[in-house]
Amino acid sequence: MPWYKTLHWQILSGLIAGLIFGIIATLTGLQQFTVDFIEPFGTIFIRMLQLVAIPLVIASLIVGITNLNDLTKLSRMGGKTIGIYMVTTVFAITIGLTVVNIFEPGKVLPEETRDGLFASYQENIEGQEEAATELLDRSPLQFIVDIVPANFFEAASDNTNMLQIVFVALIIGIGLMRIPEDKSKILVDFFDSLNDVIIKIVEMIMKIAPFGVFALIASVIVDLGGEDLRRTAELLQALLMYGLVVVAGLILHVLIVYTTLFKMFSNMSLLNFLKGIRPAQLLGFSTSSSLATLPLTMERVEKKLGVHEEVASFVLPVGATINMDGTSLYQAVAAVFIAQAVGIDLTVSQQLIIVITATLASIGTAGVPGAGIIMLVIVLQAVEVPVEGIALILGVDRILDMIRTAVNITGDAAVSVAVASTEGRLGEGHFDD
Repeated sequence: MPWYKTLHWQILSGLIAGLIFGIIATLTGLQQFTVDFIEPFGTIFIRMLQLVAIPLVIASLIVGITNLNDLTKLSRMGGKTIGIYMVTTVFAITIGLTVVNIFEPGKVLPEETRDGLFASYQENIEGQEEAATELLDRSPLQFIVDIVPANFFEAASDNTNMLQIVFVALIIGIGLMRIPEDKSKILVDFFDSLNDVIIKIVEMIMKIAPFGVFALIASVIVDLGGEDLRRTAELLQALLMYGLVVVAGLILHVLIVYTTLFKMFSNMSLLNFLKGIRPAQLLGFSTSSSLATLPLTMERVEKKLGVHEEVASFVLPVGATINMDGTSLYQAVAAVFIAQAVGIDLTVSQQLIIVITATLASIGTAGVPGAGIIMLVIVLQAVEVPVEGIALILGVDRILDMIRTAVNITGDAAVSVAVASTEGRLGEGHFDD
C-alpha cells in the first residue's frame, strides 16, 4: 500500500491542513465561518465514534468472556490490569515531579504575565472548585458504588459511564458461561455478529477521519486564537517553559516506563508498538478524548499489535476510564508549577502527598466531566496551594490536553500488550500498514 494511503498519514495530513486553515481563518477574520461551517463536521465525526463505543465494548467483552470460559483467568487478568495501571500512574507522577523540580518553570514566569493570567481566567475556576469540593464530600467508596448502574439503559445513554457498561457486560458474559451451551449459543452468536458489524462500521468511519480531524483542529486553533492570534502566541511564549516541561515528562514516561513494561512482560519493541498504535494516538490528539478514540484503539491493538479480543475488550475500556498516565503526570507538573509561580516551596512530604492524591484522583474522578481540571483542584487543595493558580495554565491547557490524551491512549494500549503477553494471548503484530 502506498504510504499516502495509510491511515496515520491521512490523519496527520488532515491535522496539518486543519492547523494551517485555522491560522489563516484567524488572521483573515473567518472565525465565525469556521465555527458555523467547519466545526460541525468535527462534531459529527466525534459523535459517530461515540455512537459505536458502547455497543463495541458490550459485544466484544461478552464474546471475549464467553470465549475465555474460565472465571479464574478473568479474575487474574483483572488483577493484573488494575495493578499495572496503578504502577504506571505512580511512575508518571514521579517523572512529572522530577522534571518540574529540575527545571522550575514557575520561577521564570514574569510577574506581569502571572497577574494578567489571574485576571483573564479567574471566572473559569469557580465552577471547577465547586465540582471538586462536591466530589471530595462523597463517601470514599462512592466511586465503587458508581460502577454498579441502577438502570442499564440510563448507563448506556452516557459514554462517560464506561465502567458501568464494562460491569454489565462482565455479568452478562459470566451469566452466559454458567448456563448450558445450547441455551447460550444463540445470544453469544448474536453478540459475535454484532461485534463484527461494529468493527466494519468503525472501518467506514475511519474513511472520513482526515476530514473530521481537519475540522476539529481548525476549530481548536480558532478557539485558541480568538480575535487575535498574536495574543495567543504571546501567551504560549510566556508559558513555553511550563509546556516544554510537561511534554518532556510525557516523552520520558513513554520512553522509560513503556519500554520497561515491554521488556518485563513481552518481547515487543517500543518502536513496533508505536508503529501499530500511531493512528489512534493521532486521533486521540485531535479529539482530546480517550473514549471517543476507543473504537480505533481497540481495532489497532487487536489487528496491528496482535492482542487477543478477550484481553483488548476488557483492558482498553477500563483503561480509557481510569488509566490517566498523561493526565496524572500533568497534574504533578501543574501543581508544582503553580506553587513555584506564587512563591510556595513544596516540601518532600507535600510532593509525596501529590503522588498519593493524584493516583487516587485518577480513579475517583473517572467519568466526571472536565476530570483533568477537577483532579488538579483536588491535588492543589491537598497540598494547600491556592486553587486560583489554575488561572496560570488554563490558556495552554487545551493544547496540553491533546498531548496528554495521546499518552493516555498509549498507556492503555501498552498495558493491553503486557497483560495479553502474560496470559499467552499475544499474537504476531502487523506493524507495517
